[in-house]
Amino acid sequence: MDTFSGCALCLPNLTQLSCCCSREHRPPLCIEIKPKCGFLPSSRHVTKEIKHKVCRFCMHQHFKLAHGKWKRLSRYCPLDLFSGNKQRMSLAIKHLIEEPQNNFKIFKGGECIYSCKDDADVLQDVDELAQHLRPYFLPSGSLMNGHQSSKVVLNELIQVIVSALLSSWDPRKTHLSEGRVRCEASLLHRDLLRNTNHCLPKDCVLDKILGTQMLDSLDIEGLNPLFKRVEQHLQDFPKERSSLQIDGPYSQSFLEKIQNCPTEDDGSIEYAVGKVHQYRVAMTAKDCSIMITIATCGEEDGPVPSLEIQPSKPHFTYSVSILDLDPKPYESIPHQSRLDSKIVNHYLRSTLPNNQELANQSVFLGWDREGEDCTLVFHPV
Repeated sequence: MDTFSGCALCLPNLTQLSCCCSREHRPPLCIEIKPKCGFLPSSRHVTKEIKHKVCRFCMHQHFKLAHGKWKRLSRYCPLDLFSGNKQRMSLAIKHLIEEPQNNFKIFKGGECIYSCKDDADVLQDVDELAQHLRPYFLPSGSLMNGHQSSKVVLNELIQVIVSALLSSWDPRKTHLSEGRVRCEASLLHRDLLRNTNHCLPKDCVLDKILGTQMLDSLDIEGLNPLFKRVEQHLQDFPKERSSLQIDGPYSQSFLEKIQNCPTEDDGSIEYAVGKVHQYRVAMTAKDCSIMITIATCGEEDGPVPSLEIQPSKPHFTYSVSILDLDPKPYESIPHQSRLDSKIVNHYLRSTLPNNQELANQSVFLGWDREGEDCTLVFHPV
C-alpha cells in the first residue's frame, strides 16, 4: 500500500456473499477462473495459418513449459469453456481443476483452499479439495467410499459452476461462428465439436466477456500498422496525446471512441486510435477473472436467485463478478506483438509434429486410479 497516495479504493470482498442465508452456517465457497481468450482470430491480417486453428492459450502453454514457467501442460482450452455446450464446459473446468496454474482457485470462507502447486501430487490435492466440498454436495449420512464420493462431489461442483457461468435473465442466445469455436489442440472428439450447436445465453458473464474480447477484430498483426500510425502522429503532434486519451482518463468519451470507431480504415488518426483503444480493452477482457461465490440455502430462503441442479440436491445462492479490469497500457502493444510471434513460432517448430504428447501429460478426474476411463458422456451418440 502506498501510504503517500492521496486516495484509495475501497473494494468489496468478492469471496463473500453480501446476503448469505445458509441455515447450516457453512462458509461460502468462491471459485476464481481466469477464462483467457475464447475465440480464434479470423482477421485477414493473420500470416500464420495455425492461428486460425489453435487458440492462443494452447500454444502459449507449450511456450511456457519450454521456458520453465510451468512443469506440466494444462489441457484446459478456453474455447471449450466459451462454447456454451455443457459437456465441453464441464471438461474445461475439470481440466482447470487438474492443472490450475494461475487460472483457477477455490476459496472457503475467504481462505484459499485450492490453487496452483507445481510440485504437488495432483490426485492428493484433489482428494483434499473434495473433503472440503463434501458437506456442500453430499448428505452427512452418505455411504459412498472416499474415491467414489470425491468424484461425485467434484462433478457436482463442476455442474454448479457451469450453471452460474450460463445464468442469464435474457432468454435470447448468442450463436457462435463454427470456425471460431473449434481449437485443434482440444482433446474433445471432433464429431462432438462438429455436431454441437454452440451458443451462449445472451448477457451471461461469458457472453459479456467474449463480446468484449472480440473487439480485437484485427489481431495484433493487423493492429501493428495502426499502432505505428498513432506513434508517428504523436511524434508530429505530441500535444494531442491528451485529447486522444492515450493514457486515459477512461471516461465516457473514451468509451465513445471505442464505440464510434469507423468499420473501415479511412486512413485517419481517429480510426487508428479507435482500433488501438479497442485492442487494449479486448486485452483486458482476455486477462480478467471471474469470481463465482456460492452458499447453500433452503428453498424458501433469501431473495437471491437459486441454482437448482436437481430438485433433490442442495440449492445455492450465488454471485458472479468480474475483476482484474485494469486497462492494458498503450506501451505494452509492441511487447504483445513480439510475444505473439515467439509463441506461434515456438509452437510451429517444436510441437506441431507431435501434438499427441499433450494427451499423455496429465491425469483425468474421470479416471479410476487403476486407469479405467469413466468419462463416457463426452463420446458422440
